[in-house]
Amino acid sequence: IDFDKPMVMETDGYAINSKRKTELANILKCNELIVEHRYFGESKPDSMIWKYLNTAQAAADHNRIVEIFKPIYNSKWVNTGISKGGQTTIFFKYYYPNAVDVWVPYVAPLNLEQEDHRLNAFFEKVGTEDCREKIKEFQRALLENRDTILPLLKKHMEEKKYSFPLGLEKTFEYAVLEYEFAFWQWGKTNCEDIPEPEASPEILFKHLYTTSSFNYFNSSSITYYQPFFYQAYSEIGYYNYETSDFSDLLVDVKDKYASNICFAPQNVEIKYDKDLMKNINNYIYENGNNMLFIYGENDAWSSTSVNIGPNTNALKMVKMNGNHRTRIKSFEGEEKEKIYSTLEKWLNVKIER
Repeated sequence: IDFDKPMVMETDGYAINSKRKTELANILKCNELIVEHRYFGESKPDSMIWKYLNTAQAAADHNRIVEIFKPIYNSKWVNTGISKGGQTTIFFKYYYPNAVDVWVPYVAPLNLEQEDHRLNAFFEKVGTEDCREKIKEFQRALLENRDTILPLLKKHMEEKKYSFPLGLEKTFEYAVLEYEFAFWQWGKTNCEDIPEPEASPEILFKHLYTTSSFNYFNSSSITYYQPFFYQAYSEIGYYNYETSDFSDLLVDVKDKYASNICFAPQNVEIKYDKDLMKNINNYIYENGNNMLFIYGENDAWSSTSVNIGPNTNALKMVKMNGNHRTRIKSFEGEEKEKIYSTLEKWLNVKIER
């Protein structure tokens, strides 16, 4: 702790599950606070009154924390966050534009629809045509082999002690549809590693669950992420699956655009605010000063990334072929130097190279 050094406040989008040091705190060798998001982890209220889970309330939480600690740590302040945490950073800038000095959201989307169709369009152009076609062929092969893969999934479910609220068959279809998103988002596998359509059902299934984990559809995960899905479908937006390439093979999923709203809290009225994200988008475009945005080119969430306006000093850095794990350390040479020099200027510090 050094009261003369900056304070990095990471606003997490979910629960705080591990003790860690943020990348920015390591780079700046400074103080840090990591803040859990309301309605997650130990920050759940006694009763889940959903109307109090919104961007304005969360930003007010973060502002109150700054108000408490800033008189003690009165040097420069940086707000940062990753993914949903990066979204909270953007929202904090919108609601409290003078609360801190610098904002650094990582891989943070700014969706402009309840289910933003820019994400669907992204999958028609990301990577190479051959790779995109190979992904589609793999997904179709899974569905064509459903009769032999479903028993494998049932065994996998029992071994992992999973429980699927959607049911086995619908979960399988959702996992097949999610594969494309997971492939590009995380970059854990290469196009060359995708099995050929004629591969055995065992090989097809193993590649599916190692790329698109079925834990996402497990009851405990759905319960954990319910607050996120409430936020997604009331304010911050999400995505759906365009199913036309598989309509002849899908059994349980019938909609042209398969929604993820089934993962939101049930028997709860969710009304989407269609103006809020557009207002935030316009505000950041015009007033997003001292904001450094980090994105990965191949990350699906880059398709709904922030656009910065010509009248701000904001900096948006996109790592070529990067994914959702893109960080400042992912950049090299002149690009990393641009990031460092920008932070030095805004924070009036010297960063060790």
